[in-house]
Formats: sequence, C-alpha cells, structure tokens
Amino acid sequence: MAEDHFPGWHGTTIVAVRKDGQVVIAGDGQVSLGPTIIKGTARKVRRLSPGGTDVIAGFAGSTADAFTLLERLEKKLEATPGQLQRASVELAKDWRTDKYLQKLEAFLIVSDGKDLFVITGAGDVLEPEHDVTAIGSGGNFALAAGRAMMDTGLSAEDIARRAMAIAADICVYTNGNLTVETLSAS
Repeated sequence: MAEDHFPGWHGTTIVAVRKDGQVVIAGDGQVSLGPTIIKGTARKVRRLSPGGTDVIAGFAGSTADAFTLLERLEKKLEATPGQLQRASVELAKDWRTDKYLQKLEAFLIVSDGKDLFVITGAGDVLEPEHDVTAIGSGGNFALAAGRAMMDTGLSAEDIARRAMAIAADICVYTNGNLTVETLSAS
C-alpha cells in the first residue's frame, strides 16, 4: 500500500502452494497500524463460486480495494466460465487502464485448483515458476520457506502452513491465525 495514503498501515502474508494436484492458499489474520495490532483475526483468503466455478483468492493491501477487485474478478469469471487465466488477464487489463481501478492498492493470488496466478495493478498476471508464490509484508519469507519444502514429502497444505509459521516468526506484521483454503485440480 502506498505510505502516503495510509501512513503506518502494514500487514498481511498470503502464500499459495501447488503440489500433487492440489492448490492451497493460506493467509494470516493480522492488521496493524504502526506498532499497534488493530485486528488479529482478519480473513484475507476467500472462496468464490461465480457461475459454479470454484476459485480461491487471497489478497494483500487495502481490504476495500481487494473486495472491489474480487467482485470484478467474479464478474469476469461469470462472463468466461472455467477460464481463470482469461478472467485474470481481463481484470488486469481493466485494473491497468481504468482511472478508478488504477487507484486501488492491493495484490491478488487466485487459483481454480489447476491454474495459479498473482494479479497486480501494474497489469501483471504472473504464474509462479516453482509452484509457490506469496504476497504481502511477510511474502518473501513465506515464499523462501515454501520453495525450500517443495522437494519434501509434505503435502501442499503442510507446506503452506509451515511457510506461514516461518513468516510469522520473522515478520512482525504477520501472525499465526490462518485462513486456509484448498482446491483440487479437476
């Protein structure tokens, strides 16, 4: 988030892991204002079902902005059922070119159980090379931990939970109160 709009707001770690036909997105629950924890139980990972297609999404950034983007993504998915990549690209194009949407300050991780993308306001729709991706203040910690565990016998959910625990131990803007959503490839 831009510091000039919300001075002192920090928070959120979201990690996504794709392994053995499953995608797991996990997010912490902490919202901080400067050195103060405002809330420890925020739910930053959601399940969407537009047009009968299950999609899970995690967000970092402004909550209101993220919900605006999730609503737009749902509309794109309703217009292109079962085509998460196309809906994500259309959302990113709108986000990049629409003067109202350009002001939104958030990042999204989305998956339908098969595809996995990070969507940014810069017009990016990024698919992780190593089946792990993360966003937010503790994202790099969770990403490194998750990638280190990919070659183990751990499940996608176990990797996501352990990566989040490591991020929570390192990042003061991340807690261990998790929301975890899982989808299987169909």
